[in-house]
Amino acid sequence: MPATPGQSPVFRFAPSPNGLLHLGHALSAILNHDMARDSGGRFLLRIEDIDLARCTPELEAAIYRDLAWLGLEWETPVRRQSEHFADYATALERLREMGLVYPAFMTRGEVKARVAASEAEGAAWPRDPDGSPHYPEDDRHRGDDERRQLMAGGMRHAWRLDMEKAIATVNRQLTWQETVDGTPTIVAADPAAWGDVILSRSDAPSSYHLSVTVDDAEQAITHVVRGRDLFQATAVHRLLQELLGLPQPLYHHHRLILDEDGRKLSKSEKSTGLQALREAGASAADIRRRIGL
Repeated sequence: MPATPGQSPVFRFAPSPNGLLHLGHALSAILNHDMARDSGGRFLLRIEDIDLARCTPELEAAIYRDLAWLGLEWETPVRRQSEHFADYATALERLREMGLVYPAFMTRGEVKARVAASEAEGAAWPRDPDGSPHYPEDDRHRGDDERRQLMAGGMRHAWRLDMEKAIATVNRQLTWQETVDGTPTIVAADPAAWGDVILSRSDAPSSYHLSVTVDDAEQAITHVVRGRDLFQATAVHRLLQELLGLPQPLYHHHRLILDEDGRKLSKSEKSTGLQALREAGASAADIRRRIGL
């Protein structure tokens, strides 16, 4: 169900400390901050550090410095995903008990080879909105005995959502409310477009899809304001919300800041990095002007 009417608005900015913030992050952070301020709501900061190999304390500290330089203030304590793996495990176990997830044993290399072989024969392989190929159906159709044997033998595996079963369990058209143009509109969700999304892997106890859905509910987020590149992913989050009985926020997917070639900014682009711009003498006001605010 949607957020409770009359509830105080709660916004969040949720960066990953796997690189330095750039102008695109500044747009998202400032929009969340200002929309919370203007609506009399709350502004939260969440550190999405489930990737323990790439996320570092130094980069997390840089996030705090950049946001403070922009003049933003947020509530404390800050929620750090690495401190809440148990929450994601509980959600995954619930989906497992519902029979909606399965262990997936194929490596990325094996998936790539399977897709390449299929396409070489002229068959079109389904791909998700980001262009990545859907996971093959082999593991979805394995018997329970074979799965147990593979797992008992120490075979590394991820956990994937059985999209077909999940959609059948909800058994109705999912939608979300989008407010990007100032006028609320209802958007039809198409989670099937993503195939059997990954929810947990051997080297990361949760995926973006699962952790962000759980976190938004745990933090009582009422307004999810994020980049347009995550628009289609909302379909997966709506499905997980329904399956787990979690509240539905309102969504606002804002424009992206693009580079000179029309591509989404990367954390590796120093020319648009907030730290580099600050060291070059830019002010917070300069940043607002540069991102069109």
